[in-house]
Formats: sequence, C-alpha cells, structure tokens
Amino acid sequence: MKRVVIIALMLTAISGTTAVNAQSWLRGLGRAAESAAKRAVERNVERATESAIDRAFNETEDAVEDAVRGESSNQGKKNKNKNKNNGNNNADAQGYDNGNGDATAQSGKQKGQSLEMTYAKSDFVAGDEIIFEDLLTGEQLGEFPSRWDLERGVAEIARVNGETVIAMAGNDSWIKPLMTDFSTDYLGDVFTVEYDMLYNNSEKTHSPSIEIDFMAPEQERDNEIYTLRYNMSWDKQGVDVDYVKNGSTSNTDKKGSANSGDQLVLNDGQWHHYAISFNKRALKVYIDGVRVINIPNAKAGAGWITFWSGHHQPENYTYLKNVRIAKGAVPLYDRMMTDGKIITYGITFDVGKSTIKPESMGEINRIVQLMTENPDLKFSVEGHTDSTGNPTSNQTLSEQRSQAIVAKLVELGIAQDRLTAVGKGQNSPIADNNTDEGRAKNRRVEFVKQ
Repeated sequence: MKRVVIIALMLTAISGTTAVNAQSWLRGLGRAAESAAKRAVERNVERATESAIDRAFNETEDAVEDAVRGESSNQGKKNKNKNKNNGNNNADAQGYDNGNGDATAQSGKQKGQSLEMTYAKSDFVAGDEIIFEDLLTGEQLGEFPSRWDLERGVAEIARVNGETVIAMAGNDSWIKPLMTDFSTDYLGDVFTVEYDMLYNNSEKTHSPSIEIDFMAPEQERDNEIYTLRYNMSWDKQGVDVDYVKNGSTSNTDKKGSANSGDQLVLNDGQWHHYAISFNKRALKVYIDGVRVINIPNAKAGAGWITFWSGHHQPENYTYLKNVRIAKGAVPLYDRMMTDGKIITYGITFDVGKSTIKPESMGEINRIVQLMTENPDLKFSVEGHTDSTGNPTSNQTLSEQRSQAIVAKLVELGIAQDRLTAVGKGQNSPIADNNTDEGRAKNRRVEFVKQ
C-alpha cells in the first residue's frame, strides 16, 4: 500500500506541474530515482520502477533521520597570502575532533518537528552580558553600517524583503564589530556570538566562501585562533572549524579540526539563525538551535572577530542581521539565588511585536525546568524596553510581551497561579539609554522571585 500511495503522489506531481517544476522535482530524487520515475510515467509504473522509487524515498527518509555523515567538500577558504579563494578545505587529520555524533542525533529530529520544538531541546545558552548588539535601527540604505568597521572590501546597508540588513557585497569583504573603545580584547573565556545570515546559493552553482574568524587580542586579521567556514554548495549545509588546541603555546597553530558533515537541509536561500558558544575550552556551533559542532578542548584567548565573504555577484551576496555578542553564561538557579531574580536576554521577539522568536525556546525551556524542579517557586515575569519610541507604546508592548511569556510557560505545564505578567516599559533602565550597548541591556526580561 505504501508503494502505491507514493507512486500515485509522484504521478500526480509530475502531471500537475510544468515541465520545469517536474524536472526540478525529479532531480531532487537523485539519478537512480529520476530514471525510475521517468520509466514509471512511460511504462505505466513497471515493477522495476516501483522498486527504484521506493528505494529513493527510503534513502531520503534515512538521510533525514540519520543526518548523513558526509566528507568535507571544498569550501572556498580564502588564501592567506594572496587573499583569493583556494578551494582547499579538507579537514586536517591531526587533532581531528568530530562533532558529528551530537549533531547527527539532533539534526535527524528535524523531520516532522517545528523550529520551536527544535530550539526547546537545544543546549545553547546565550551570554547574560551583552557587549555588542546591532538591530540596524536608523540605518540608511547604501551607507556603510554605522556600528561596524571595514577591514577590507565592500559592505553596505540593504533591504531584503522589507528588512534592513547588512550586505557584504565585495569579492573579498571583511567587517568587524566597532566597539566603543576600539578594543580587540572583548570576548574573554566565556562568550556567545549570534547572528542571522542569508546566503542564496539555492541553485548550488558553486562553493560559497563565508567565514567567521576569531583572533587573539594581539593578532592581526586573518591570523586566527579559530576559523569557522560554511559550505553551502550542496542541498545540505556543513560547517568546518579549524582551531588551536588547548595547551598549545601558539595562537595560530591550528592543529585541531572539526567537521559537521552535511547536517541540515538549509541551502534554501532563506534566513537562518546561527550561534557560537565558547566556555573556557568548549567550542560549539549551532544552526537554528541544532548543535552541529562540539569541540571539547579548544584554546581560550580569543579577543575579537571578523566576518568574511568572498563573492561579489548580487545574487550571491552574504546578508547579516541581528548580530549579538555576549559574555558569561551563569546557570539560572545561581542567578536567582544571587540576585533574587533572573535577568535574561535569551528571550527575544519580533521587532515591535510580542511574537516570541523560536530561538527563545531554549531559555524558556530552562525556566520551565527550573520551576518544575522547584515547585514552590513563583515568578513575576517583567518585560522591559529601552527608551526608543513612544513611552506609552513601550509600556503596552512590554505588557504584551510579558503576557506572551506567561502564556507560553502555562502552555508548557507551569500553573497559572505561579506566574504574574508585569510590563515595566522603559521606566526601569539598568544602563544608559544614550548608547547602543545600554539600550541593548535595557531590552530584557526579568523573572523576579515572589
């Protein structure tokens, strides 16, 4: 019965779409399945066709469930001396730490799950002290982003689907966060970096070049302690990391390598959320909440970062938004016991709305766990905004956001009488609203123990 249903669906899809769409659909099945499907149409679904198609579907299901362990393909890594793409990024076997196991188990669960559920199971914990955040507020189209510095190449403010974004538009573009004190020593030994990135190579026409580089404070650009490279030349997206191992006397001798394999079906020309976590020696990389790299023993000492892109065609620009760098990651219970409340920046919302972003579910799930383990614990859930905009609107927005969080916690099993929603608006700042960093700190959620 399964075969009959599958073949019927195939015939319906082929006959009901244009030739172009049918060819695109068939190509996704792979050569063997495509050939089989064609024979199914031509020969009225012969027995051999049925077998081939069934195999193709089973292989596709297995690929999603088991997250294919693929070898690293050419990544388009920049040439250190000539600043050109050399296309050679095979992982060094020496000191190889493969994060494949954890990522494989998690990425296989993508099928049939919502993005929110994926984040709810994520172990990513955002840093609790924001040191850089850029929401691109007030930027002018065509201008260089005001909170960034140009190391080399081209970058400008652009608009994608109505959103203000950073377009890295040069063939060799390097940008870095512009810190108020021009520091190159702001990361420390415990930090997180988050950003939304769009790179449209949905046609799979070439191997894109996208990197995030981490340098020690005294190091020059392109002389990294860690390098992250994204491979998006195939249907699935992979990540490579080269890193200096813990215990090394050098900050540049990157003998450690990790490769995610082709983890997720993300090369789709859509926005995705990326996160990097470093905790003393553990380096982890996440895509949409799924951990794809887990390095247990990297050297501490990163001070600053750069974003690099190596393509200049408009259809292949790299776009960035919502970049946030934070320090520290103190466990929730410790924060509550120390301060009597939990201040979190890990719960975020759509701009100007009370819609909780999917990436907030990791933090919300930790609150649920904390309250489940401590059944007498009650919280006042307090929303805070910065001073941008109208005070009345900010007050209303903060109330709606607090109510949305309470509703989500109740949905996840916490009793309503243990939670109170309170909107504080812009009335209780904890930092200077005249600076970008201060405003970022003021946009927060507090769980105040009752």
